[in-house]
Amino acid sequence: MTAPNPAALLDPEALRRLRELDPSGGNKLLERVVAAFSNSLERLLTDLSLSREGATPDLNVVRHVSHTLKSSSASLGAMALSARCADIETMARDGRTDGLSEQLDAMLQDIQQVRTALAALL
Repeated sequence: MTAPNPAALLDPEALRRLRELDPSGGNKLLERVVAAFSNSLERLLTDLSLSREGATPDLNVVRHVSHTLKSSSASLGAMALSARCADIETMARDGRTDGLSEQLDAMLQDIQQVRTALAALL
């Protein structure tokens, strides 16, 4: 599998704004933000996995995970992932489970692609 093109998955304007905060790169801001995102993902994905073990997912956990990922992925320019998370958050908040499992599976695929794209930037 080839690595996704970061430009196709990550909004260049969001990345530009992050880079402007550390123009010389001396503080390694982008690397630190990506590391924080990755660390957060590990915790959130563990919670999400546990919430899906029952017959129906724990919608409070799904809502929390998708809400958190919506914001953090947008800050890194992963706008498609952020939009999917927003849709999942709405479904969970509204108590809709029809199609939720498929959306969560698609979100996990999106996350893997974003991780690969972020790694290609560093």
